[in-house]
Amino acid sequence: ASYGATIVEVANTNEAREDEADRIVETTGAVFIHPSEDPRVIAGQGTTSIELVEQVRELASKELDAVIIPVGGGGLASGNTIALRGLLGDKVKIILAEPSTLDDAKRSFTEGKLLKHNPDNTLDSVADGLKTTLGPNTWPIVRDLVDDIYTVSEEEILKATKLVRE
Repeated sequence: ASYGATIVEVANTNEAREDEADRIVETTGAVFIHPSEDPRVIAGQGTTSIELVEQVRELASKELDAVIIPVGGGGLASGNTIALRGLLGDKVKIILAEPSTLDDAKRSFTEGKLLKHNPDNTLDSVADGLKTTLGPNTWPIVRDLVDDIYTVSEEEILKATKLVRE
């Protein structure tokens, strides 16, 4: 079935994606909903951890000790961090993980200020959903509520992906 979507290819940079989205909004009147900075998206992402906590309680009669969440733009990480802190407080350790080649969140967390990808970063990673960066809505949540951020190599990502598939 065709739903009338148009795929638009752009350069592999956050700036190119943002510029093209802006152009489409301006020329078509479309509404842009940011995939990680929109508060409604952040809230929706948090339902993942609400369900996880409920299922762990129901199936194991326990609470989570720690959760590892992937981080790119921070929508998934922020929404789930808010939900986990609301349900479990400081009893749960919240760790974010990102590719070492896309380490803007780890560098931001370590330096205590919002950073983007290094200018020479080619955004080369198999974790293509994590090529974006934290923004003004997600950064404060990560900064204030996350316990730590780990980076992983491409080799580790591929090994983990293979393990999950087996």
